[in-house]
Amino acid sequence: MAKTNLLGYSSRQMEQLMIDLGEKPFRGRQLFKWLYKLRQYDFRLMTDLSKESREKLHESYTFEGLNCTDIASSSDGTRKYLFQLDDGHPLETVLMPDESGRRTICLSSQAGCALGCRFCATGTMGLLRDLTVGEILGQLIHILDTNGHGSVTNIVFMGMGEPLLNLDNVIEAVRIISAGDGLSISAKKVSISTCGIVPGIIKLADSGLKSRLAISLHAATQNKRAELMPVAKKYNLEKLFEAIRYYTGITKDRVTFEYILFENFNDSMEDVLALSRLIRGIPCKINLMAYNPVEGLDYGRPSEEKVDWFGKLLYPRAPAVMVRKSRGADIDAACGQLAARQIPGSRSNA
Repeated sequence: MAKTNLLGYSSRQMEQLMIDLGEKPFRGRQLFKWLYKLRQYDFRLMTDLSKESREKLHESYTFEGLNCTDIASSSDGTRKYLFQLDDGHPLETVLMPDESGRRTICLSSQAGCALGCRFCATGTMGLLRDLTVGEILGQLIHILDTNGHGSVTNIVFMGMGEPLLNLDNVIEAVRIISAGDGLSISAKKVSISTCGIVPGIIKLADSGLKSRLAISLHAATQNKRAELMPVAKKYNLEKLFEAIRYYTGITKDRVTFEYILFENFNDSMEDVLALSRLIRGIPCKINLMAYNPVEGLDYGRPSEEKVDWFGKLLYPRAPAVMVRKSRGADIDAACGQLAARQIPGSRSNA
């Protein structure tokens, strides 16, 4: 009989597991620490558990990670990992070092994505399915196991999929990531990025999670944003910013606005002024970056000089502006570009 994979189990679930094995609940917390914090996957070596419990765990349970099928390495140090899930669906994760010493992992929350943003390779795949808690954690654990615990300083849910459409699993994964006896990475080092799912923003504000919120904005007028992102037709800028104000009011935390610049689309002085008006009064910072082109999609990349020009004009009008350099362009590191090639019929596979 196939063993049960404990990857993704919470501390409470492991407590119940050990109760079922005839042990005290605190033994489940010990098991949780062994698997996530110490990352010892051989139950027989968990020396503070009874020999009988270790044997039962060894016979019926496992802690198995994801199957990594490809790694692409960029000249700038970025690495993209392609995983194959048990049902054959592709999944990708990106590890991005920068000049400041930060090492950020970009996690996926879904295989594919239903939102169909016009500039995104993942959108060409459609939604294949939500990821489980274990599949979300498995991306991070694989990189920690292969590169060392210090290989990741920051986490962003900005890979494949819309995190707020799989929010329960994302929240549970972040709780395990940030637990002191779990993966022990502070929730304040975790950013959850959304295309603007208003009910999810409200739910995240009310969850008590100490992670950060990032909004994939990319345009400061309703018409332009709806052209880029079909979700903006359902959750327009007025509804979105009502939810953002609710979030900042509840959490007392600022939000990050991600703004990708597309050549001759959202990179004019008019766009600077529209963006500065839109975010007025909201505690925030704005991350600017040039678009990483995707073959078969219609948008172009502005020059780095244009991005710098936009940032210099925006900064006096916004509380904080960061110009980020696009990374991994030589390995197609934009979301979904590697995985989309594995899906017959996707535009990135054409």
